[in-house]
Amino acid sequence: MPNRAPLDAVTARWLPWVVAIAFFMQSLDGTILNTALPAMANDLAENPLRMQGVIIAYMLTVALLIPASGWIADRFGTKKIFFGAILLFSFGSLLCALSNSLSMLIGARVIQGLGGALMLPVGRLVVLRAYPRSELVRIMGFITIPGLLGPLIGPTMGGWMVEYMTWHWIFIINLPVGVIGCYAVWKFIPDLRGTERTRFDGLGFLLFGAAMVLITIAMEGLGELHLPHLRVMLLLFGGMACLAAYWLRAGHVENALFPPSLFKTRTFAVGILGNLFARLGSGALPFLVPLLLQVALGYSPSQAGMSMLPLAAAAMVAKSVARPLIERFGYRIVLTANTLALGVMLASMGLVSEQTPYWLLLAHLAVLGAINSLQFTAMNTVTLIDLDDASASSGNSLLSVVAQLSLSLGVACAGALLGGFTAQVGNDGVDTVLGAFQLTFVTVGIMAMLAATIFSQLSKQDGRRQKRPDEHIEH
Repeated sequence: MPNRAPLDAVTARWLPWVVAIAFFMQSLDGTILNTALPAMANDLAENPLRMQGVIIAYMLTVALLIPASGWIADRFGTKKIFFGAILLFSFGSLLCALSNSLSMLIGARVIQGLGGALMLPVGRLVVLRAYPRSELVRIMGFITIPGLLGPLIGPTMGGWMVEYMTWHWIFIINLPVGVIGCYAVWKFIPDLRGTERTRFDGLGFLLFGAAMVLITIAMEGLGELHLPHLRVMLLLFGGMACLAAYWLRAGHVENALFPPSLFKTRTFAVGILGNLFARLGSGALPFLVPLLLQVALGYSPSQAGMSMLPLAAAAMVAKSVARPLIERFGYRIVLTANTLALGVMLASMGLVSEQTPYWLLLAHLAVLGAINSLQFTAMNTVTLIDLDDASASSGNSLLSVVAQLSLSLGVACAGALLGGFTAQVGNDGVDTVLGAFQLTFVTVGIMAMLAATIFSQLSKQDGRRQKRPDEHIEH
């Protein structure tokens, strides 16, 4: 068991605020950027439809480091690692603001991602170890509220900054918050670490990481990187081989990153695979919608940012109806029906054109945001609900990795589709850039609908153990 020293009153009061600041920084950064991509592309003399590398570099770095975050915190202590994470994130933000080329910006996003990967899991770990279980639900509820506010204000703030200032300010804004965060960590975060020193599965980490990187670069190779198809196939094959080697090895080593025995729990297996495929569709949403509004429909950055508000607001409201819906109908019905609805709503974005009334577009985005939020909530909960305490930590870590990986694959996939359809403008019935966006949304929607076949494998009783369905809800 980790050491849990009693907290003094000042630390107990301020610690949740410190973790909440870190959650807010990361959440805001993840959404403020999307509205600014066209302006950034213009300034860096790049095609705005080829900017997905800026998002993918961050997401993939976060996904790669999450499996190691718990071990790193145990080895060096939560105080040093949390402080270092905020420092790295802030330093990466500074480099992003100073970037004068796309490749430099992508490199800076990787450094930012190194900090971001440690902030969230180590922040959660600090709370888990510092407070008794009876306080946990209240504290976790408090620190996740800023995480929900990020998507609400991020796109609007990003659009406003780009229109009235410059895109560099979306990164500069992280610097004063980072300074406050570093001071607060040094003053209020206790130095907690596990009492048992476990060996880190270094080879497993390398194999799993190599698989994620190779598969993502293969997807990017079809879009932004314009790699020859032979090279894309070799990268994809190499990624699959590393993944197969990881799973074969993980079955017979101690302290594997993610033991294959986790998949003996059916709800976990269905939840992880469902997460992977459903997020391929929904993960493309924050990337595609601001681009559609600005590049294809001619909205200003601030108007595009404001148009994303209903999507985020409806997502927050939908969280309150998730639990009663799941208790009434069960996970199988809710997830199968909601995944189909998500696919239909994504595909129907392909009907949006210059003639679409603005109020109808906002209503469409609000419904999409609500369905997407319900999807995340139900998927994440069913994945973890039947795991025993011994498997919960490893299962939660794998869920976090799959969530980040599938979001980055979703953006890579959407970028590849958009690039492919844009290249065909003038041929094959694609007349305009708007037509390329419409075909991309239809394809992404069909991909999301196919995930319903995975969730239909749940039984009526799966996930109906006596446990609160909102216990593990996180995005």
